[in-house]
Amino acid sequence: QVQLVESGGGLVQAGGSLRLSCKASGSIFRINGWAWYRQAPGKERELVAGLYVGGDTYYADSVKGRFTISSDNSKNTLYFQMNSLNYEDTAMYYCAASRSGIGVPDYWGQGTQVTVSS
Repeated sequence: QVQLVESGGGLVQAGGSLRLSCKASGSIFRINGWAWYRQAPGKERELVAGLYVGGDTYYADSVKGRFTISSDNSKNTLYFQMNSLNYEDTAMYYCAASRSGIGVPDYWGQGTQVTVSS
């Protein structure tokens, strides 16, 4: 089992920045991919960024160039630096971990709310 705990969400003005953190514990040696998903009210949960253990990354077009996914393996922590936030980024953000990649998570965090005011 892998446990994921997110933090760092909050209220920010449009154009501002936030950094989300996801602390992982448990059998993380089984994980091959880490990801950040988000779900806005009335919308489906969507993959916004992923990080493979080999270092390759994925970004959805909507966040490319503004958001950066990274990790600190010494702290077992995944990060999500979000810059130039806009209203459409308002959502619940979830950390996810997968044994097979980034598209089919096996483990989820509880989520952290990001609200961008216009």
